[in-house]
Amino acid sequence: MGLSSNRVEDLSGHACNETFVTFEGSEQYSTELPMSNHEPLEVHKVCLPPRKTTLQKLNQRLLEVFFPDDPLHKFKNQTCLMKFVLGLQFFFPVFEWGPQYNLKLLRADIISGLTIASLAIPQGISYAKLANLPPIVGLYSSFVPPLIYSVLGSSRHLAVGPVSIASLVMGTMLSEKVSYNEQPLLYLQLAFTATLFAGLFQASLGFFRLGFIIDFLSKATLVGFMAGAAVIVSLQQLKGLLGIVHFTSQMQIVPVLSSVFQHKEEWSWQTIVMGVCFLIFLLTTRQISTRNPNFFWLSAASPLASVIISTLMVSLLKSKAHGIQTIGHLPKGLNPPTANMLFLSGPYLPLAIKTGIVSGILALTEGIAVGRTFAALKNYQVDGNKEMMAIGLMNMAGSCSSCYVTTGSFSRSAVNYNAGAQTVVSNIIMATAVLITLLFLMPLFYYTPIVILAAIIITAVIGLIDYQAAFRLWKVDKFDFLACLCSFFGVLFISVPLGLAIAVGVSVFKILLHVTRPNTGVLGNIPGTQVYQTLNRYKTAVRIPSFLILAVEAPIYFANSTYLQERILRWIREEEERIAANKETAIKCVIIDMTAVSTIDSSGIDTICELRRTLDKQSLKLVLANPGGNVMEKLHESSALEAFGLNGIYLTVSEAVADISSLWKNEPVIPI
Repeated sequence: MGLSSNRVEDLSGHACNETFVTFEGSEQYSTELPMSNHEPLEVHKVCLPPRKTTLQKLNQRLLEVFFPDDPLHKFKNQTCLMKFVLGLQFFFPVFEWGPQYNLKLLRADIISGLTIASLAIPQGISYAKLANLPPIVGLYSSFVPPLIYSVLGSSRHLAVGPVSIASLVMGTMLSEKVSYNEQPLLYLQLAFTATLFAGLFQASLGFFRLGFIIDFLSKATLVGFMAGAAVIVSLQQLKGLLGIVHFTSQMQIVPVLSSVFQHKEEWSWQTIVMGVCFLIFLLTTRQISTRNPNFFWLSAASPLASVIISTLMVSLLKSKAHGIQTIGHLPKGLNPPTANMLFLSGPYLPLAIKTGIVSGILALTEGIAVGRTFAALKNYQVDGNKEMMAIGLMNMAGSCSSCYVTTGSFSRSAVNYNAGAQTVVSNIIMATAVLITLLFLMPLFYYTPIVILAAIIITAVIGLIDYQAAFRLWKVDKFDFLACLCSFFGVLFISVPLGLAIAVGVSVFKILLHVTRPNTGVLGNIPGTQVYQTLNRYKTAVRIPSFLILAVEAPIYFANSTYLQERILRWIREEEERIAANKETAIKCVIIDMTAVSTIDSSGIDTICELRRTLDKQSLKLVLANPGGNVMEKLHESSALEAFGLNGIYLTVSEAVADISSLWKNEPVIPI
């Protein structure tokens, strides 16, 4: 190809000294070509990437999109037996750590398992109430899913069970159409069906390696959503904290507060006193554990201790505690099968699917984030796609065994980590403790006051309000902070799912804004180097006379090609105006640094060609510097390279400046 010819000879004998001149009222610029060590700069060839067939390109692209971590690299150069063993370990991580398990690890897991069980039992009952489900369903959901995750999951510290956000979303979305008090059987059917679809969606994302979809829930979006949901959940618990019987089923802040004050006659002073006392106790123990991790057991044991103490108080003073509502009868026994209750047809099926997908996405986001957080602390890897499959399969199995949506809980996982958990056996220990509770201890919860469940929920969700993260967003990225606020106020004043949708919309708009309006800038040379950087960032960078060097920091394709053409022409116009005002050397060449342009499409190629023709009419030369392999290949296949000629494509900006400057010096002077 013509562009691969050697240009080194063009520079021989043209090494020059570096001098700088400053014009009054203008910035510094170099009057000569910057050279290091006063030696000629070699101009390298700009090569095309190796030729590949369309099938090879498609295969490589699919591998990059869906298998960036190369999950099958362990299977290379292995015997058939070893591949079978590795396959078992890949799909069932228990076969990887199981053979090395010992009594020392078991001792640590028993301690941590019993510790998180003391937290999981009261939280399970409380979160089920948050989802408008019978309290027993929360305990069922703390038994089967942890057992399944212990076989399929790859995180050693993830404690599985019901979580507040997924419970809130499910309860909110289902209650908009169906009331549990009026149609309890239909509500249960929809809850279990939504759990099935949540699991199907989660497992599908993992199986088809589409986990990048959940990345649209940015950190900023989740900070605002979690805080808004925490406020709504806490306000909803005023029903139990004040002893109100008739309460709104809506989840917006205005109806909730209105309902609180419209039913003041239902407030129970006994309930309020008990609730406030235990809430202070729970918040105090939480604060102590937060400040001193060595006392993690305080916050872990305080919910169960609160349940036991309050239950004893109500049972002993039941003749004088008529105003305090209690849980009542909870059936003993294992999870009853509910496969026959799955609602796979009828007018409510779309509601179940929508609820399952939304709650499934949130559960998946929380579970994977928590798993990766603790994996980083212990320096091991968590496979996101395998985690999606594990969480999805346990929810699918849970939907057939009286469970609703579950995932890894941050609060329980933190307790699990601090208690010294070594493997997922801690989940099995926790499930065993829940099993014993289901079989033998259910009658003991008869007098458990509902106000205690409200206090436990408030204590758990108040940690979701991360004001420090919001402050960091404000300092670092105002647009992210806007997305956070949209999510927060959307949840508070509109609804939980719509608030989340608004926040995702703002995040997507931010992506589109960056894509359609990419950064561009004027580059200058750092004196004494061959480096070119933006002038507004490096004050020492100097302009090169007769050159306008521009950087494009994004792929060039249909969404931004028109904008880039207009913006580049504006840069040229502004530079010409600056030159005219300062009486400097006129522009003769425009160099576009393509280093950050990872790809280009047909619209982008047309834009480059149109820009070259426009500049030709203005007697300006257009040069491309450092185009990537993908860009070079498409320019070549579109025959656009031919129009640029021998001196139109360079490997670096410095080589382009050096070579073109030398060509200008060698041009014969035409007498006038």
